Amino acid sequence: MKIGIDFGTSYSAAAARIGDRLVHIQFDGQPQFRTAVFFPTTLPDLDAFELDGAMEAEVESLMRGLRSDQARAGAAPRPSALLRRDAIRIVRRQWLEARMRDAQSSAADLQHAVFGEAAIESYLLEGSGNLVQSPKSMLGFNLHPRAKETITGIAAHILEHIRLTASQQLGTTVRAATLGRPVRFRSSLGEAGGEQALALLRDAAAQAGFDAIDFLEEPAAAALHYHAESPQRHTTLVVDIGGGTTDIALADVGGDGAPRVHRAWGVANGGTDVDLALSMAQVMPVFGKGASRIPVHHFVEAATVQDMPRQRDFHKRDFSHVDAPFGARLQALQRDGGTTRLYRGVEGMKVRLSAHDEAGHALDYIEPGLRVDATRAALETASARFLDTIGALLDDVRGDLDAPPDSLFLTGGMSGAPYVQAAAQARFPDARIVRGDPSLGVVSGLAEHARN
Repeated sequence: MKIGIDFGTSYSAAAARIGDRLVHIQFDGQPQFRTAVFFPTTLPDLDAFELDGAMEAEVESLMRGLRSDQARAGAAPRPSALLRRDAIRIVRRQWLEARMRDAQSSAADLQHAVFGEAAIESYLLEGSGNLVQSPKSMLGFNLHPRAKETITGIAAHILEHIRLTASQQLGTTVRAATLGRPVRFRSSLGEAGGEQALALLRDAAAQAGFDAIDFLEEPAAAALHYHAESPQRHTTLVVDIGGGTTDIALADVGGDGAPRVHRAWGVANGGTDVDLALSMAQVMPVFGKGASRIPVHHFVEAATVQDMPRQRDFHKRDFSHVDAPFGARLQALQRDGGTTRLYRGVEGMKVRLSAHDEAGHALDYIEPGLRVDATRAALETASARFLDTIGALLDDVRGDLDAPPDSLFLTGGMSGAPYVQAAAQARFPDARIVRGDPSLGVVSGLAEHARN
């Protein structure tokens, strides 16, 4: 069984095409889960795996079996070192699966991870431990070797969670997947960062128990999904705006012919950039931004919860010397999941302001009676830089096209924002707007590709 996996910056999902049915994997009753993982004590170290006597015996048995398989197939003998490596990988995978089964049978086992919204709730309830959000956003950055191992291990935990959940629901062992990938990863290394991100994802998938994976650009996956719902042949421009990246693809879809993706474009900007801008403009002044001598980058550290190094730097800062009321507020923000609560509050404000003129967030966990309020105009102002980036991308796409598309297919979590839709419509005024499922359009196409 091969599934499609949308390993997203903000949310992740999985699906499989079984006959004529598209089956979305359910995570706590929902077809997606927040890309977050909580380790109640310390980050599990996958290097903690060590062969004991029983495992060594299993490795030897597997090596004998692999040699027998080679002999029956008439293949050239492989070196013992390679056979042992493959055997250890199998034993290690079995060890990981056993740990996951133990976690499912014992909720009190603190050695195992919690995922999604439950991860955030557990972190806030425990008041300690390690919460990691949006590990995908870090894959393309310049990382020390140990940091690479840590990020890869975290991604492996999430992919293992997806694989085992899918296996249980589908009633068969899942060992293969098509993973969505952005056209351009968030990166500090240019094209090399994208290559690094894919390499780390391959390693994570292998650790998670996948024997075979391939990648498909996310807007191409969304085009496959749209194709299945389009009775008439036409050209479409898929605009996929997610949490961390924005991707665009030109495709012929619909009718009896196969879908054809002609070209793709992308930038490493998405909804989390709007979250950061809104936080900096509307929330951080409550903590002293613009009213104190605190460097601006300290507020960026506090607002960027998906960046583990920045979060560590913020929590190490000494704000005891900062004048009232800002010093006490910043110290409170450093405690008991304060930055996580703040990020959720800002994200919620952004979502509500897409449908309402005003929204607020109570900061009573910082100081009794403290709160921030924002207007839709304030959101649009905070989104200006993001919209400039998206607008420039759309302008580039328009300049590259020989003819305008018949439709614009909007998908991704940010596609529901009115200001985003307006920006796309302004560049292609004659194109028909089609609003896809903002959460499941990509994974549905990935499942279609996985079947084929």
